[in-house]
Amino acid sequence: MRLVTWNVNSLRVRLPRVLEFLAEHRPDVLCLQETKTDAAAFPHAELAAAGYVAADHSGGRWAGVAIVARTELGVADPAVGLPGEPAQDESRWIEATVGGELRVASVYVPNGRELESEWYAAKLEFLDAMARRVGELRGDDAGAPLPLVVAGDMNVAPSDLDVYDPAVFATSTHTSAAERTALRAVEQAGLLDAYRQLHPDDVGYTWWDYRQGHFHRGLGLRIDLILASPDLAERLTRVGIERDYRKGSRPSDHVPLVADWT
Repeated sequence: MRLVTWNVNSLRVRLPRVLEFLAEHRPDVLCLQETKTDAAAFPHAELAAAGYVAADHSGGRWAGVAIVARTELGVADPAVGLPGEPAQDESRWIEATVGGELRVASVYVPNGRELESEWYAAKLEFLDAMARRVGELRGDDAGAPLPLVVAGDMNVAPSDLDVYDPAVFATSTHTSAAERTALRAVEQAGLLDAYRQLHPDDVGYTWWDYRQGHFHRGLGLRIDLILASPDLAERLTRVGIERDYRKGSRPSDHVPLVADWT
């Protein structure tokens, strides 16, 4: 199984790159964030022509998430919106069952903007809601739970190893103690960071600011994560960051993160 997460920062703009990626890497599942499209404009036809089907939670110019899967696997029982999230209209969470045997959620956590702001408080609320939902999905009230992946743009760098210069972010979002604690609570509800399972000490960024040549200078953050239930994490064979998709024509500021397991 190959699962990918990618904040495309506008699916309309990035669709040629997405179709290129699907043709080159043939993932079983692709989780998208910041699709920035209306539901009526979501490119179902183009994806179908490439051999994929999608469930989307589209919200127009901002946010938007989707789960794309190979047509033969299908995307079943989709649920949009995160119970308890502070802004129900922002299209930041979608979950569905793929291939009848894997529950997948694609998530775009709010940025938070500024410490001690209302947006920062809403970000922490969102992460708390994520932890509760993961706990529900990993619970055994309905019998053995399906294997679970929560993948997307978390807008939190889990540790200082995931930041090019922690001092630069000392008074800003993405690295604060409260954000990291809230993200750890999501993991403690029943998930493991796939990248860190295979690369415990490696520096691997998934986002670089468009400004000031940050990509070419290596000034990035690891904020895109694949969080997998332990039954999947123990079967991981590769977790890779596809840096080439930050190059070329009209790239997103994020790159695809790929996980393979047996």
